[in-house]
Amino acid sequence: MSAIGAFAILSSTMSKNPVLPLFAKNLGAQGPDLGFIAAASTIPGIIISLPAGSFSDLLGRRKVVLFSLIVFATAPLLYLIVRFAWQLVLVRFYHGFATAIFGPVANAIIAERFPREKGEKISLFSSATIVGRTVAPFLGGAILYVANSRFDMVYLAVELSAVTAFVLAVLFYKDADQLEEERVRRDARIIFSDMFTAWKKIVHDIRIIVTSSVESMQYLTYGAFEFFLVLYARSIGLNDLEIGFVSGIQLVSVVLSKPLMGRLSDRAGRRLIIIAGLTLGGAALFLTSLAYDFPSLSAISIPYGVGFAAVTSSTAAYVSDLTTKEDYGSAMGFLSTIMDVGQSLGPIITAFVVQFLDYARAFELLGAFLLTVLVPFLLVTRKTP
Repeated sequence: MSAIGAFAILSSTMSKNPVLPLFAKNLGAQGPDLGFIAAASTIPGIIISLPAGSFSDLLGRRKVVLFSLIVFATAPLLYLIVRFAWQLVLVRFYHGFATAIFGPVANAIIAERFPREKGEKISLFSSATIVGRTVAPFLGGAILYVANSRFDMVYLAVELSAVTAFVLAVLFYKDADQLEEERVRRDARIIFSDMFTAWKKIVHDIRIIVTSSVESMQYLTYGAFEFFLVLYARSIGLNDLEIGFVSGIQLVSVVLSKPLMGRLSDRAGRRLIIIAGLTLGGAALFLTSLAYDFPSLSAISIPYGVGFAAVTSSTAAYVSDLTTKEDYGSAMGFLSTIMDVGQSLGPIITAFVVQFLDYARAFELLGAFLLTVLVPFLLVTRKTP
């Protein structure tokens, strides 16, 4: 599963970082249009993540995961026929269904199989996907550099990675069909009758709502920072290779720190790790407004990555702690839905701030968002570890 996730996320990340903002600019997109292009792929998460998680409870994880990988494998071909910015929005929207479905179902599988080590195991899986996410900007930037900014060459590499993930999934599940079908036959009637009850239980737990909001705000800043850091780096004179490195070094810090953060959350408590991550990430975003060259941007990317790792290593495990095993799919789907609301809004809000003010003010606003969401989290979780 980790290898499947690594290739799938390599594919989806390389489709946007660092190529997407440069491709969008080349198509004539500017101002708020850039924000909508960046946000288009996150909107499907708002629509489908919760139903996808619940349907994985009902139909079995295998069917839902394979469907998401079909989307991963077909979307990259559509970038090759894009000629206008509005077409890019549609392609990004379709591509977004892949990660919107895959993410919550994969987390549900892990939480279900490793109930006592879910923080560590979810973090290990996430780190495997982040290996793909880390390689993506370096590889995408290198392909652009070597291919003289030919975007089609990048998207062919995106397609190759997505097909690899699909083939691995087919091989992985080849011998698991009987077990999966037995699980569906055993649980389907119960899960179907209780699906809406599970949704009601989740939305009535204020701790789940606020923890999901923390995840949402973390991804609001992440989606915006990832996209506009590329444009900011270009504006201060960095080349494609340097831009790929700045984006990639942030992800390297996530890969290296996330398993440790997950292990700490299992032992020291989720709450403490989330608080530390929000504080570190918020501070790093404020400091980004003071970075004006390649070394300083690279240095700032590292603490932001560690803060991001701390929060996201603990939120999914924390939400699963607050619900029951039978509702893991629904709980992870809800978490992903709220997350994608933030990830959708982040680039749009940031695009307007950049247009009317500047990059520095935009990064400071993102930092303020992280520090602000810390307050309700402290209040509603003060009696839980």
